[in-house]
Amino acid sequence: MTLPVRARNGRGMRFFSDNAAAVCPQVLEALAGVNQLDTAYDGDRWSKELDGRFSDLFGTECRALWVPTGTAANSLALAALCPPYGGIVCHRDAHIQVDECGAPVFFTGGATLLLAEGEGAKLTPDAIRDVTRAIRPDVHQVQPHAISITNATEYGLTYSPDEVAAIGEVAAKRKLGLHMDGARFANAVAHLGCHPGDVTWRAGVDALSFGFVKNGGMSAEALVFFRPELAEATLYRRKRAGMLFSKGRYLAAQILALLDNDLWLANGRAANAGAQLLAKAAGDRLVHPVQANEVFLKVSAEEAASLRALGFDFYDWGVGEARLVISWDQAEEAIRPLASAIAALG
Repeated sequence: MTLPVRARNGRGMRFFSDNAAAVCPQVLEALAGVNQLDTAYDGDRWSKELDGRFSDLFGTECRALWVPTGTAANSLALAALCPPYGGIVCHRDAHIQVDECGAPVFFTGGATLLLAEGEGAKLTPDAIRDVTRAIRPDVHQVQPHAISITNATEYGLTYSPDEVAAIGEVAAKRKLGLHMDGARFANAVAHLGCHPGDVTWRAGVDALSFGFVKNGGMSAEALVFFRPELAEATLYRRKRAGMLFSKGRYLAAQILALLDNDLWLANGRAANAGAQLLAKAAGDRLVHPVQANEVFLKVSAEEAASLRALGFDFYDWGVGEARLVISWDQAEEAIRPLASAIAALG
Protein backbone atom coordinates (compact mmCIF):
# COMPACT_ATOMS: atom_id res chain seq x y z
CA MET A 1 0.00 0.00 0.00
CA THR A 2 1.10 3.57 -0.60
CA LEU A 3 0.79 6.02 2.26
CA PRO A 4 1.09 9.81 1.96
CA VAL A 5 4.31 11.60 2.82
CA ARG A 6 4.55 12.80 6.40
CA ALA A 7 2.82 16.16 6.78
CA ARG A 8 5.14 19.06 7.51
CA ASN A 9 2.82 20.85 9.92
CA GLY A 10 3.10 18.94 13.19
CA ARG A 11 0.24 20.96 14.69
CA GLY A 12 -2.19 19.35 12.28
CA MET A 13 -1.02 15.84 13.09
CA ARG A 14 -2.55 15.64 16.56
CA PHE A 15 -5.90 13.90 16.82
CA PHE A 16 -5.77 12.51 20.33
CA SER A 17 -7.95 15.03 22.20
CA ASP A 18 -9.82 18.28 21.78
CA ASN A 19 -8.71 19.10 25.32
CA ALA A 20 -5.35 20.00 23.81
CA ALA A 21 -6.76 22.40 21.20
CA ALA A 22 -5.75 26.03 20.99
CA VAL A 23 -7.73 28.74 22.74
CA CYS A 24 -10.12 30.63 20.48
CA PRO A 25 -8.79 34.14 19.61
CA GLN A 26 -12.04 35.75 20.78
CA VAL A 27 -11.50 34.15 24.18
CA LEU A 28 -8.00 35.57 24.45
CA GLU A 29 -9.34 38.99 23.50
CA ALA A 30 -12.02 38.71 26.15
CA LEU A 31 -9.43 37.83 28.79
CA ALA A 32 -7.47 40.94 27.92
CA GLY A 33 -10.67 42.96 28.13
CA VAL A 34 -11.34 41.98 31.75
CA ASN A 35 -7.73 42.46 32.84
CA GLN A 36 -8.61 45.35 35.13
CA LEU A 37 -9.47 46.01 38.73
CA ASP A 38 -12.97 44.76 39.55
CA THR A 39 -14.99 43.05 42.25
CA ALA A 40 -13.59 39.71 43.41
CA TYR A 41 -15.00 36.16 43.25
CA ASP A 42 -18.30 36.07 41.32
CA GLY A 43 -19.48 39.57 42.14
CA ASP A 44 -18.15 41.12 38.94
CA ARG A 45 -20.44 42.22 36.13
CA TRP A 46 -19.27 39.47 33.78
CA SER A 47 -20.13 36.69 36.24
CA LYS A 48 -23.47 38.34 36.95
CA GLU A 49 -24.24 38.35 33.25
CA LEU A 50 -24.17 34.56 32.96
CA ASP A 51 -27.67 33.88 34.28
CA GLY A 52 -29.26 36.18 31.73
CA ARG A 53 -27.16 35.02 28.81
CA PHE A 54 -27.91 31.36 29.39
CA SER A 55 -31.58 32.12 30.04
CA ASP A 56 -31.71 33.83 26.65
CA LEU A 57 -29.86 30.97 24.97
CA PHE A 58 -32.11 28.24 26.35
CA GLY A 59 -35.36 30.17 26.40
CA THR A 60 -36.07 29.64 30.09
CA GLU A 61 -34.88 30.95 33.44
CA CYS A 62 -31.46 29.53 34.26
CA ARG A 63 -28.84 29.87 36.94
CA ALA A 64 -25.32 29.48 35.59
CA LEU A 65 -22.09 29.09 37.53
CA TRP A 66 -18.58 29.05 36.15
CA VAL A 67 -16.31 26.20 37.23
CA PRO A 68 -12.78 25.32 36.12
CA THR A 69 -13.29 21.76 34.84
CA GLY A 70 -15.87 19.39 33.46
CA THR A 71 -15.29 17.06 36.38
CA ALA A 72 -16.22 19.90 38.72
CA ALA A 73 -19.35 20.69 36.69
CA ASN A 74 -20.49 17.07 36.67
CA SER A 75 -19.74 16.44 40.32
CA LEU A 76 -21.34 19.62 41.62
CA ALA A 77 -24.42 19.00 39.47
CA LEU A 78 -24.82 15.48 40.81
CA ALA A 79 -24.29 16.68 44.39
CA ALA A 80 -27.25 19.01 43.85
CA LEU A 81 -29.42 16.14 42.59
CA CYS A 82 -28.43 13.20 44.77
CA PRO A 83 -27.90 12.81 48.53
CA PRO A 84 -24.93 10.88 49.96
CA TYR A 85 -27.06 7.79 50.54
CA GLY A 86 -28.60 7.79 47.04
CA GLY A 87 -27.78 6.30 43.66
CA ILE A 88 -27.07 7.80 40.23
CA VAL A 89 -27.96 5.75 37.15
CA CYS A 90 -25.36 6.17 34.41
CA HIS A 91 -23.85 4.18 31.57
CA ARG A 92 -21.07 1.75 32.39
CA ASP A 93 -18.76 3.73 30.08
CA ALA A 94 -19.84 7.17 31.27
CA HIS A 95 -17.11 9.68 31.98
CA ILE A 96 -18.33 10.05 35.57
CA GLN A 97 -17.67 6.31 36.06
CA VAL A 98 -14.54 5.74 34.01
CA ASP A 99 -12.54 8.97 33.93
CA GLU A 100 -13.22 11.14 36.96
CA CYS A 101 -11.28 9.31 39.68
CA GLY A 102 -14.36 8.89 41.88
CA ALA A 103 -15.04 12.65 41.99
CA PRO A 104 -18.85 12.33 41.69
CA VAL A 105 -18.88 9.94 44.65
CA PHE A 106 -16.57 12.28 46.59
CA PHE A 107 -18.56 15.44 45.91
CA THR A 108 -21.92 13.84 46.64
CA GLY A 109 -20.53 12.56 49.92
CA GLY A 110 -20.81 8.90 49.00
CA ALA A 111 -23.55 8.37 46.40
CA THR A 112 -23.44 5.11 44.45
CA LEU A 113 -23.15 4.97 40.65
CA LEU A 114 -25.68 2.44 39.34
CA LEU A 115 -24.26 1.19 36.05
CA ALA A 116 -26.39 0.47 33.00
CA GLU A 117 -25.71 -0.93 29.55
CA GLY A 118 -26.43 0.56 26.14
CA GLU A 119 -25.04 0.67 22.60
CA GLY A 120 -22.56 3.46 22.02
CA ALA A 121 -22.68 4.49 25.71
CA LYS A 122 -26.31 5.63 25.35
CA LEU A 123 -28.92 4.98 28.01
CA THR A 124 -32.49 4.05 27.16
CA PRO A 125 -35.58 3.96 29.36
CA ASP A 126 -35.42 0.15 29.29
CA ALA A 127 -31.76 0.14 30.39
CA ILE A 128 -32.63 2.43 33.28
CA ARG A 129 -35.52 0.18 34.28
CA ASP A 130 -33.23 -2.88 34.11
CA VAL A 131 -30.95 -1.30 36.69
CA THR A 132 -33.65 -0.02 39.01
CA ARG A 133 -36.40 -2.64 38.92
CA ALA A 134 -34.59 -5.03 41.27
CA ILE A 135 -34.01 -2.36 43.91
CA ARG A 136 -36.40 -2.84 46.79
CA PRO A 137 -37.97 0.37 48.08
CA ASP A 138 -36.63 -0.08 51.60
CA VAL A 139 -33.87 1.31 53.78
CA HIS A 140 -31.56 -1.64 53.18
CA GLN A 141 -30.79 -0.78 49.56
CA VAL A 142 -29.44 2.28 47.76
CA GLN A 143 -32.35 4.12 46.18
CA PRO A 144 -31.91 5.90 42.82
CA HIS A 145 -32.13 9.68 43.04
CA ALA A 146 -30.72 10.82 39.69
CA ILE A 147 -29.91 9.83 36.13
CA SER A 148 -26.86 11.11 34.26
CA ILE A 149 -26.51 10.99 30.48
CA THR A 150 -23.76 12.30 28.19
CA ASN A 151 -24.50 14.24 25.00
CA ALA A 152 -22.54 13.61 22.86
CA THR A 153 -21.64 10.25 24.42
CA GLU A 154 -18.21 8.86 25.11
CA TYR A 155 -18.44 7.19 21.67
CA GLY A 156 -19.57 10.31 19.86
CA LEU A 157 -23.28 9.46 19.57
CA THR A 158 -25.98 12.02 20.20
CA TYR A 159 -29.28 11.86 22.04
CA SER A 160 -32.11 13.41 20.06
CA PRO A 161 -34.68 15.58 21.84
CA ASP A 162 -37.14 12.67 21.72
CA GLU A 163 -34.60 10.28 23.24
CA VAL A 164 -33.84 12.68 26.07
CA ALA A 165 -37.55 13.28 26.60
CA ALA A 166 -38.17 9.54 26.92
CA ILE A 167 -35.54 9.38 29.67
CA GLY A 168 -36.99 12.57 31.16
CA GLU A 169 -40.37 10.84 31.44
CA VAL A 170 -38.78 7.98 33.38
CA ALA A 171 -37.04 10.48 35.64
CA ALA A 172 -40.26 12.43 36.26
CA LYS A 173 -42.25 9.29 36.98
CA ARG A 174 -39.65 8.06 39.47
CA LYS A 175 -38.98 11.59 40.82
CA LEU A 176 -35.34 11.38 39.82
CA GLY A 177 -33.12 14.30 38.88
CA LEU A 178 -31.75 14.32 35.33
CA HIS A 179 -28.24 15.54 34.61
CA MET A 180 -26.62 15.94 31.21
CA ASP A 181 -22.85 15.82 30.84
CA GLY A 182 -22.36 18.20 27.92
CA ALA A 183 -18.60 18.20 27.61
CA ARG A 184 -19.26 18.12 23.84
CA PHE A 185 -22.71 19.73 23.99
CA ALA A 186 -21.78 22.09 21.15
CA ASN A 187 -20.97 19.14 18.90
CA ALA A 188 -24.23 17.42 19.81
CA VAL A 189 -26.38 20.48 19.10
CA ALA A 190 -24.49 21.16 15.88
CA HIS A 191 -25.25 17.63 14.68
CA LEU A 192 -28.88 17.65 15.81
CA GLY A 193 -29.66 21.08 14.40
CA CYS A 194 -32.16 21.68 17.19
CA HIS A 195 -32.73 24.49 19.66
CA PRO A 196 -30.55 23.86 22.74
CA GLY A 197 -33.65 24.01 24.92
CA ASP A 198 -35.26 21.14 23.01
CA VAL A 199 -32.59 18.68 24.05
CA THR A 200 -32.31 19.90 27.65
CA TRP A 201 -34.97 21.50 29.86
CA ARG A 202 -37.90 20.92 27.53
CA ALA A 203 -36.96 17.23 27.59
CA GLY A 204 -36.72 17.12 31.39
CA VAL A 205 -33.04 17.91 32.08
CA ASP A 206 -32.49 19.62 35.45
CA ALA A 207 -28.78 20.38 35.22
CA LEU A 208 -26.32 20.65 32.33
CA SER A 209 -22.54 20.60 32.39
CA PHE A 210 -21.93 22.88 29.40
CA GLY A 211 -18.47 22.23 28.00
CA PHE A 212 -16.34 25.10 26.68
CA VAL A 213 -12.73 23.97 27.16
CA LYS A 214 -12.94 21.35 24.41
CA ASN A 215 -14.57 23.91 22.14
CA GLY A 216 -12.19 26.86 22.21
CA GLY A 217 -12.19 27.84 25.87
CA MET A 218 -9.13 27.93 28.09
CA SER A 219 -10.10 27.12 31.66
CA ALA A 220 -13.83 27.58 32.15
CA GLU A 221 -16.92 25.42 31.97
CA ALA A 222 -20.52 26.32 32.82
CA LEU A 223 -22.83 24.54 35.22
CA VAL A 224 -26.36 25.42 34.10
CA PHE A 225 -29.36 24.75 36.33
CA PHE A 226 -32.80 24.67 34.72
CA ARG A 227 -34.22 24.41 38.24
CA PRO A 228 -32.70 27.64 39.55
CA GLU A 229 -33.20 26.73 43.21
CA LEU A 230 -30.52 24.03 42.83
CA ALA A 231 -27.87 26.72 42.47
CA GLU A 232 -28.16 28.04 46.02
CA ALA A 233 -26.52 25.13 47.83
CA THR A 234 -24.13 24.66 44.91
CA LEU A 235 -22.62 28.09 45.57
CA TYR A 236 -21.51 26.79 48.95
CA ARG A 237 -20.33 23.46 47.57
CA ARG A 238 -18.23 25.26 44.97
CA LYS A 239 -16.58 27.38 47.66
CA ARG A 240 -16.06 24.40 49.98
CA ALA A 241 -14.41 22.51 47.12
CA GLY A 242 -11.86 25.30 46.65
CA MET A 243 -13.25 26.28 43.25
CA LEU A 244 -14.50 29.80 43.94
CA PHE A 245 -11.82 31.69 42.01
CA SER A 246 -10.98 35.09 43.45
CA LYS A 247 -10.79 36.51 39.91
CA GLY A 248 -13.85 34.79 38.55
CA ARG A 249 -14.30 37.39 35.83
CA TYR A 250 -11.59 35.61 33.83
CA LEU A 251 -13.71 32.46 33.74
CA ALA A 252 -16.92 34.32 33.00
CA ALA A 253 -15.27 36.26 30.18
CA GLN A 254 -14.28 33.05 28.40
CA ILE A 255 -17.81 31.71 28.49
CA LEU A 256 -19.37 34.98 27.38
CA ALA A 257 -16.96 35.26 24.45
CA LEU A 258 -17.99 31.83 23.19
CA LEU A 259 -21.66 32.63 23.62
CA ASP A 260 -21.32 35.83 21.59
CA ASN A 261 -22.75 35.36 18.09
CA ASP A 262 -23.12 31.62 18.81
CA LEU A 263 -19.37 31.09 18.46
CA TRP A 264 -19.72 27.95 20.59
CA LEU A 265 -22.01 26.46 17.95
CA ALA A 266 -19.84 27.54 15.01
CA ASN A 267 -16.82 25.88 16.62
CA GLY A 268 -18.83 22.72 17.20
CA ARG A 269 -19.90 22.65 13.56
CA ALA A 270 -16.32 23.11 12.40
CA ALA A 271 -15.07 20.18 14.47
CA ASN A 272 -17.95 17.98 13.33
CA ALA A 273 -17.25 18.79 9.68
CA GLY A 274 -13.66 17.67 10.11
CA ALA A 275 -14.79 14.41 11.65
CA GLN A 276 -17.01 13.77 8.64
CA LEU A 277 -13.95 13.97 6.38
CA LEU A 278 -12.35 11.15 8.35
CA ALA A 279 -15.60 9.19 8.47
CA LYS A 280 -15.89 9.25 4.69
CA ALA A 281 -12.33 7.97 4.36
CA ALA A 282 -12.83 5.27 6.98
CA GLY A 283 -15.78 3.53 5.33
CA ASP A 284 -16.35 0.09 6.82
CA ARG A 285 -13.69 0.69 9.45
CA LEU A 286 -16.09 2.84 11.49
CA VAL A 287 -17.01 1.32 14.82
CA HIS A 288 -19.78 3.85 15.57
CA PRO A 289 -21.69 6.35 13.45
CA VAL A 290 -19.95 9.73 13.45
CA GLN A 291 -22.37 12.23 14.98
CA ALA A 292 -19.98 14.65 16.66
CA ASN A 293 -16.23 15.24 16.49
CA GLU A 294 -14.98 11.77 17.47
CA VAL A 295 -14.18 8.96 15.06
CA PHE A 296 -13.64 5.37 16.22
CA LEU A 297 -11.87 3.07 13.76
CA LYS A 298 -11.06 -0.59 13.48
CA VAL A 299 -7.30 -0.80 12.94
CA SER A 300 -4.75 -3.50 13.57
CA ALA A 301 -1.68 -2.81 15.69
CA GLU A 302 0.43 -2.74 12.52
CA GLU A 303 -1.91 -0.26 10.83
CA ALA A 304 -1.92 1.98 13.89
CA ALA A 305 1.86 1.88 13.93
CA SER A 306 2.00 2.83 10.26
CA LEU A 307 -0.19 5.87 10.90
CA ARG A 308 1.97 6.90 13.82
CA ALA A 309 5.07 6.47 11.71
CA LEU A 310 3.67 9.21 9.50
CA GLY A 311 3.38 11.45 12.55
CA PHE A 312 -0.32 11.15 13.33
CA ASP A 313 -1.13 11.18 17.04
CA PHE A 314 -4.22 9.43 18.47
CA TYR A 315 -5.37 7.12 21.23
CA ASP A 316 -5.66 3.36 21.00
CA TRP A 317 -9.14 2.41 22.19
CA GLY A 318 -9.19 -1.13 23.43
CA VAL A 319 -7.90 -3.91 21.19
CA GLY A 320 -8.04 -3.24 17.47
CA GLU A 321 -9.58 0.21 17.70
CA ALA A 322 -8.40 3.80 17.59
CA ARG A 323 -10.05 7.05 18.62
CA LEU A 324 -9.52 10.19 16.53
CA VAL A 325 -10.79 13.56 17.76
CA ILE A 326 -11.11 16.67 15.63
CA SER A 327 -10.66 20.05 17.30
CA TRP A 328 -12.50 23.26 16.47
CA ASP A 329 -9.38 24.84 14.95
CA GLN A 330 -8.19 22.01 12.67
CA ALA A 331 -8.72 23.18 9.14
CA GLU A 332 -9.56 20.87 6.26
CA GLU A 333 -6.01 20.98 4.91
CA ALA A 334 -4.77 19.69 8.26
CA ILE A 335 -7.25 16.80 8.28
CA ARG A 336 -7.00 15.58 4.69
CA PRO A 337 -3.54 13.99 5.09
CA LEU A 338 -4.95 11.72 7.81
CA ALA A 339 -8.04 10.98 5.72
CA SER A 340 -5.77 9.99 2.83
CA ALA A 341 -3.66 7.82 5.10
CA ILE A 342 -6.73 6.01 6.45
CA ALA A 343 -8.11 5.46 2.97
CA ALA A 344 -4.74 4.07 1.85
CA LEU A 345 -4.86 1.38 4.55
CA GLY A 346 -7.37 -0.39 2.31
